[in-house]
Amino acid sequence: MGSWLTTSKGSAVALVINGTKAGVFATGGTVCSGTAGKEAGMQMIRLTCSDGNKDRAEGMVDSVDKTSMKVTWESGLGTETYTRAEGGQLPSGLPTAGLGS
Repeated sequence: MGSWLTTSKGSAVALVINGTKAGVFATGGTVCSGTAGKEAGMQMIRLTCSDGNKDRAEGMVDSVDKTSMKVTWESGLGTETYTRAEGGQLPSGLPTAGLGS
């Protein structure tokens, strides 16, 4: 659980997990929402993006600790390493449409 940050292709990307709900927010306007949870013994993330982007539609959490999380996305995006956001706060400038849904 928590808020995680990475940089991909020059954009800031925030991955937020709260219980079984997950979301991705990226500079440039990408907003994705979906679920996070165990499937067949693996921690999986499944998202649908408002702009139709499928880069982060399905991913597996490879590892997670207090400071970082590594996710391998099924798309050609591959593996991303996220850093835990300070105090659980997201940086300003990220789109938040649909954050409450």
